[in-house]
Amino acid sequence: MPIPTRAAQLLATSCLSIALSFSQVHAQEKGAGASVETTAPAEAETSSPGAVSPAPAKSGAASDQTAASQAAAKTGSADLSTAGEWQTSMTLAEPSKYPPDFKHYDYVNPDAPKGGTLDQVAIGSYDSFNPFVVRGTPAAGLANFGGGLLYDTLMEQSTDEPSVTYAMIAEAVRFPEDDSFVTFRLNPNARFHDGEPITVEDVIWSFKTLKSLHPQWATYYKNVVKAEKTGEREVTFTFDQTGNRELPHIMGDLTVLPKHWWEGTGPDGKKRDISQPTMEPPLGSGPYEIGKFVTGQSIEWDRVKDYWAADIAPHKGRYNYDRIDYTYLRDTNAAWEAFKKGGLDDYRIENSSRRWAQEYNFPAFEKGEVKKATIPDHQVESMQAYVLNNRLPKFQDRRVREALTLAYNFEDMNKSLFFGLYERMSSYFDNSELASRGLPSERELKFLEPLKNEIPPEVFTQEFKLPVYTDNRSVRDNLRKALDLFKQAGYELKGTKLVDAKSGRQFSIEMLGNDPTDARTLQPYADSLKRLGIDATIRIVDTNQYIERLTNFDFELVGMKYYPQSMSPGNEQRDFWSSGAADSPGSRNYAGIKNPAIDALINDIVYAKDRDDLVAATRALDRVMLWEYYVVPQWYKPEMWLAYWDKFGMSGKRPGYSTIDPFAWWVKSAETTPQKDAAN
Repeated sequence: MPIPTRAAQLLATSCLSIALSFSQVHAQEKGAGASVETTAPAEAETSSPGAVSPAPAKSGAASDQTAASQAAAKTGSADLSTAGEWQTSMTLAEPSKYPPDFKHYDYVNPDAPKGGTLDQVAIGSYDSFNPFVVRGTPAAGLANFGGGLLYDTLMEQSTDEPSVTYAMIAEAVRFPEDDSFVTFRLNPNARFHDGEPITVEDVIWSFKTLKSLHPQWATYYKNVVKAEKTGEREVTFTFDQTGNRELPHIMGDLTVLPKHWWEGTGPDGKKRDISQPTMEPPLGSGPYEIGKFVTGQSIEWDRVKDYWAADIAPHKGRYNYDRIDYTYLRDTNAAWEAFKKGGLDDYRIENSSRRWAQEYNFPAFEKGEVKKATIPDHQVESMQAYVLNNRLPKFQDRRVREALTLAYNFEDMNKSLFFGLYERMSSYFDNSELASRGLPSERELKFLEPLKNEIPPEVFTQEFKLPVYTDNRSVRDNLRKALDLFKQAGYELKGTKLVDAKSGRQFSIEMLGNDPTDARTLQPYADSLKRLGIDATIRIVDTNQYIERLTNFDFELVGMKYYPQSMSPGNEQRDFWSSGAADSPGSRNYAGIKNPAIDALINDIVYAKDRDDLVAATRALDRVMLWEYYVVPQWYKPEMWLAYWDKFGMSGKRPGYSTIDPFAWWVKSAETTPQKDAAN
């Protein structure tokens, strides 16, 4: 379940202003998006795939499941007589705490006043209002996964509970026990901004179009073989397999686009082309629409006063700002100065420990006009790391990758740069029950033992431990171990240079960044590598070039925080780690992992028959990737640092899942302003 909430992506946009270089990942559904779709790293200053054929499942739990799935695959119409009862929500974990007829989330103020402006900063620029194609940089507020501010989806991810979705464009959903298809019944009140109803034809057209436009969509919906109208307001998606519990849920994430608008003609008299970038504001269906804009510099989003879903339970008391303004600035330092001054950026998720500890002493803060809050974060912490491009020959030897991990001194950086505020990242699913710990459990071994000849033997015999730097002796010991591994891999130390014993070429690494402040956390690691005789250099490029290079995997090492993980991982793992995604520009397999064992473990996750198997399979995947040393793990903090101008009204409660929900805030000045749209 990879696509969280619209609120979460608004946070991603806020974090963009302070965390771009370690955040180049694709945004989550229903968020505000950004000039570069991002998610926040723990320390800012450092910090599509085509259709992926699932690898043959080799582990015990998945092999029988996959065989049964293939045998039962449906390529014709679904047998609707096997469908279950209509329901208004779906869950992959615990049942929802809310009844089917709930009116609003517990943490919101259902009577929150509408009005005022939310000011936000984005970094870089934009050149398109079409986020669904690989070309172009979409404006803040748009998202290639999900609807951003502009569009609604069939179902909406809950901000208050993990792995729960609620009815949105679809008023109800049903699917059979074998998860071989899913049927959505559309809400008759669902409308686009021009008043046209959202139809089954729009849903089917959106599905087929999006799947053809971007490799990420092609991967996400690769197992959907048919979309058909099965009732006046019913659409059914049929799958080519059974037992994939997540498929009905991810179909609920589908962004529904207006077929009539995209197939019409624009102001220039030419037929619109959804396969190309555009600067014509598209017709939407969501809570906001594009207002004034200056291409690449700013964009205003205006609240839709007659928004059709304003009183639907997941939206009641939310989306209260009359306008959301994004101003683009050149870099993170400019964004920080803008926040201190006020008027351009109303809140920020702080990711610099130095700033958090030392720099909140500017006049507005001293006067109480700016507030700080430390909020526990219970979400999964996705991997933040120095990502190695394993497509390159020099990184394809596991001993080399392990040596590079040994050379990273987290403890010194945490003490000297981060005021001891961070914890070491030691899992791809840290801060959650999905993270592997100790030796494999019996249930994990069910997935690992069939792969015994294909994965590192240490998976079975040793607990994964990252190197620890405590004193000068540990520094020498870790670097000595790293050098020994390089020697085993065919390198030798000649003078002060680590060279390939055959070619005589010095081992080198170019570290890629997009902001001058990146050097703060890239340089210490580069210095450590230089002690091994490695030619480690830092290259800072502009934001657009940075995006282009990451999209096309044109880098050697880059610091980043991976796309957010959820408590119910599933089909999206193929896009993160699978062999099929490794060489597809635009995929999120940045490390270039091509490993049949990893592919098999991803299938184990996708076809997990229950929660216990899902957790065990995820831990098994985590173990293997850690022992393969595809990335050099960095750090995280199990809390959020929030700073905001004291202009907001808040209910005093927080969502149980998304940590904060800025869409549930309101502008205090609106409390005394007469409401012009009483319906909202």
